[in-house]
Amino acid sequence: QVQFVESGGGLVQPGGSLRLSCAVSGITFGVASMGWYRQVPGKQRELVASVLSGGSTYLVDSVEGRFTVSRDNAKSTLSLQMNSVEPEDTAVYYCNTVPHFRWNSRDLWGQGTQVTVSS
Repeated sequence: QVQFVESGGGLVQPGGSLRLSCAVSGITFGVASMGWYRQVPGKQRELVASVLSGGSTYLVDSVEGRFTVSRDNAKSTLSLQMNSVEPEDTAVYYCNTVPHFRWNSRDLWGQGTQVTVSS
């Protein structure tokens, strides 16, 4: 059974930091490309950070220089270090494979973790 369990979200002030974690099970984590997605109400979910099995990373321009994505293949976990957060980073954050996991034509997502950036 494939599962993505995100944690670490919360309320943070602009300019602050937050670290998100994701525990992954049911897939061969070490060979999977993994990513962090985020979604705000009324908008499509977007991929903001990804890390390939070999460790290469990709960040969208809006978070480049502020966020860091990393993985621990031994523990099957994915992390997102968020620094210098901005109100525009407010969203529900999800981890998933890249592209996202599908089984029998159905998308599979975890519950996500809410990040709210506000003073």
